Parts: sequence; structure tokens; C-alpha cells
Amino acid sequence: MNPTSAVANELQQNSETIAKEIVSSILELIGVEIPKQEVDQAIVVYTEYLKFLGDSIMNKDETTSKGLLEWSRQNGEREAAKGGRISDILFRYPPTRIVFIDKMAEISLKHDVNTEDLIWINKRVNNMLDISINETVFAFERQTSKLMMEVQEEMDILSTPVVPVQENVSVLPLVGKMDYDRARLIMERAIPLVARQKVQCLIIDFSGIVTIDATIAKHILDIHNVLRLLGVDSIATGMRSELAQAAVEGGVDFSNIKTFATVKQAIDSINKEM
Repeated sequence: MNPTSAVANELQQNSETIAKEIVSSILELIGVEIPKQEVDQAIVVYTEYLKFLGDSIMNKDETTSKGLLEWSRQNGEREAAKGGRISDILFRYPPTRIVFIDKMAEISLKHDVNTEDLIWINKRVNNMLDISINETVFAFERQTSKLMMEVQEEMDILSTPVVPVQENVSVLPLVGKMDYDRARLIMERAIPLVARQKVQCLIIDFSGIVTIDATIAKHILDIHNVLRLLGVDSIATGMRSELAQAAVEGGVDFSNIKTFATVKQAIDSINKEM
């Protein structure tokens, strides 16, 4: 058996033992406690990879192990799901690279592998690690983006609540900064809720609004007009003087919208008209 075939045979026959030695050396180098489940999974994946590496050395095959790719994706997704940082994963790769190269060199030298084949084996190991890093980072970014979209979706829902206060009357409390996206969300989410709840009067409370400009005031007026087309009366409450002034300066006419200082005053007025 030639030296390269001997290396390939050892990797395939003793893959699990070598994988355990590699994982142990990596843990010793990084000096950080890793969950047992993750350690066990690393041994399984490295065992699979070493068998694959042995086969690729024997046949000069440069394709990539599917198991390695999947394990790398899971690493990235798991770190993102727990709110971790990609750096928490990436810092493990330099010691992993060192341990793998040292182990492959040790086995290769034991079987008197020539320099050319030793270089090729090390290139395969480095290529594997580079692909693993890429897959991990890509998976982390995809999972993080997905989680951010889910959080934003929840925030959007919470930012446009239609709160029933009595039969056929609901309040839409506006809090924070009113901008174009916020006005669009009201159109897309709050108005359909008003229709489903069969609201006859919607009180739009501005008391929690920090800033508003003429453009946004125009969007608010558009919301009022859409509600009117749906047969829903709208009342504005908590409209501070600076907010009203911004609307007037922008040529937005709020004169057709009933206004009250507080939600309570608006509800009292509604009850008197009933």
C-alpha cells in the first residue's frame, strides 16, 4: 500500500477515534466550555468528514461533504436563535484549523507521505474549513434576518392597536414618532381591523406622538377620508398645538375632523349623542 493510500485507510478505519482527539485538542486550545450536545455533534460530523477526506485522498475527489455543510448551517442558525454573535463561532475556527493541519501532518508523516501529497491533503483540510465558515456565516445572517423580520412584524402589530372601549367605539393610540411607514401601517392594518370589528366611531389619540410634519398630517387626513368612506366616524384627541400648527402650515385642513383634548372627553361626547 502506498503512503497516501495508507493515510486514507487510517482516516477511514479510525475516523471516530481521530475525531475525538481533534475535538479534545480544539477544546483545550479555545479554553471555553462548549455544550455537550454540540461537542457530540462535532465528533459525529468530524467522523463523517474524516471518512470523506480519506475517500477524497484516495480518489483525488474535491467535492464537499453534505454533512459538514448541514452542521455548519445548524451552528449559524443556533447561534442566531439564541441571540448570539457570529464572532462567538468564528473565534473557534483558527484553533480548529491548527488542530486539523497538525493531525493530518502527524498521520501523513507516520506513513512517509511525500511533500506534494502532504500539501494537497492540507489544502483539502483548509478548503473544508473555509467552506464551513462561509456556510455558518450565511446561515447566521439568514436566521438573524428572519428573526428581525418576525420581531418587526410583532412591533408593527403592536404599533397599530385598535382597542375597543365600548360597543361600536374603539381607540387607536398613536405613540412615538409618526412617519410615512407608520401611516402606511395604519392604512394596511388598523383600517381592516376597524372594518372587522364593525367599529362605528374610531378615536385617534395623538397624545403620545412626539413629532409630526405636514406630509404625515396629510396621510392622517387620508386615513380619516378612508374611514369616512367605510361609514366610520373618526375623532382626533390629544392633538397638541405644535402638531396642529404643523398640519396648518402644510395646508392640511383638519376642520372636518372632530377634536377633543382627551379620549374621555370624546367618549363622553359620543355617549351624549346616543
